[in-house]
Amino acid sequence: MEPLLQVADLGAVERLRIVLRESVRAGTEVRGAGQQLVRAEPLGSSDVLKAIENIIKETFTCLAKGEAPVIIFCKRSSWENIRFDDNVGLQMVSDCTVSKVRCECSKSIHRFALILKTLSMIYKLVQSNTYATKRDLYYNETQLFGSQIILDGIISDICCMLKVPRRCLHILSTSKGCIAGDLCYTEEDGNRVNCACNSTAVLVPSNVDGIKNLNSAAKFVLVVEKDATFQRLLDDDFCTNLFPCIIVTGKGVPDLNTRLMLRKLWDVLHIPVFALMDADPHGIEIMCIYKYGSMMEIMETCKMKAEIQALASLSSDYLTRVYLPNKLKFGGWI
Repeated sequence: MEPLLQVADLGAVERLRIVLRESVRAGTEVRGAGQQLVRAEPLGSSDVLKAIENIIKETFTCLAKGEAPVIIFCKRSSWENIRFDDNVGLQMVSDCTVSKVRCECSKSIHRFALILKTLSMIYKLVQSNTYATKRDLYYNETQLFGSQIILDGIISDICCMLKVPRRCLHILSTSKGCIAGDLCYTEEDGNRVNCACNSTAVLVPSNVDGIKNLNSAAKFVLVVEKDATFQRLLDDDFCTNLFPCIIVTGKGVPDLNTRLMLRKLWDVLHIPVFALMDADPHGIEIMCIYKYGSMMEIMETCKMKAEIQALASLSSDYLTRVYLPNKLKFGGWI
């Protein structure tokens, strides 16, 4: 079968790729006025263990003095504590407002105890160099935590308190995202993965940080909102017919591993990343999760929205045969 697009047809994509690479080489960085961003390096295992030991030590010291211990961490729910950085995305500012969980307060004493319990579980994981998912931790103490949501919130609070990503706590999340196309990489255990496009896709690995030796000749990455649309592209051999590319889906709202994978692809390959989303508030919200920004104002002005599936009313392969090839060929993206 003749490819839908030839190399010469990807002029707009290639121009964008060149601009992006030049920006990376030049270290171009756009910053606004305001508070300084916190960009601390993640702690090592020994540092995490020491930080947890210090928290427990401070707790016992307060109790020995007859004082009520308090756990303090940055308030992650406040947008005042966050600024956007073009290089790394959303970052905490240096002078954050904080949340306090007090031992003597009847409303927070239970959460105080749950934080200490979770810290002890994390300590064991880091000390033994083993990993667990959030789901694993919850099922170890279902009656204590009551619900997965409560444990998830506590883990996020601990990440803010220690100022480390969840990976440093040896806590993983189960991936739901998929990836396909012109990409090969080696996982942490040495397994070589080939994402060559076929009828099935590769599940995004749980340990994205452990991926190495990425190899790809892809000209761009396409992030797809819906799994159904992703499968449509696979069925139509999109990656083969449209020249080398990589397609990724988070199956709706993306999980952390899918977002980390997309970031890794950009850091290593420096190729354009496009998003195929519904032109409605939910689709734009999902796009904003991948990349900070918003186009809500355009839809409010036009009083219109559009869904990807609407293209199927023209023909079953209109998306892969007409819509996407023309968007990529002529640069018709937002």
